[in-house]
Amino acid sequence: MSDPEHSLIFQRAGFVRRARIRAFFRQMMAEVAEGRPFGCLVTGDEKLRTLNRDFLGKDDPTDVLSFPSGSNRGFLGDVAISADRAREQASRYGHDLEDEICVLMLHGLLHLLGMDHQRDRGRMRRAETAWRKRLNLPVGVMERVHA
Repeated sequence: MSDPEHSLIFQRAGFVRRARIRAFFRQMMAEVAEGRPFGCLVTGDEKLRTLNRDFLGKDDPTDVLSFPSGSNRGFLGDVAISADRAREQASRYGHDLEDEICVLMLHGLLHLLGMDHQRDRGRMRRAETAWRKRLNLPVGVMERVHA
């Protein structure tokens, strides 16, 4: 999925305003990833549950998963987002679906860049908060966990 035109895939996410997500994806690649490509799949709970089970051994749907390529240069890896979870979370936190998908994409991309909120003593949380504010996004994943 290294071609920027084809690196964002929507699968079973017909209710998502795609133009907004495409523009945000390009912005993420240019600014946060500093031009390095990554892939993003926006899909449903069923696919995220399968990925979560197959790769992490957790048989539950989740909102976002990251699959780093292991390379610090070139292709960063892939992010998978559940539009179903995003819709539910957007409702819970009082913002729109597309904002929630953007929040999840940012979180996943930071993981692709090597950040790990379980081990980095707040580095990922600080980065996510700074980018979220710069990009005018609602409350981020890390802020929800630590609120």
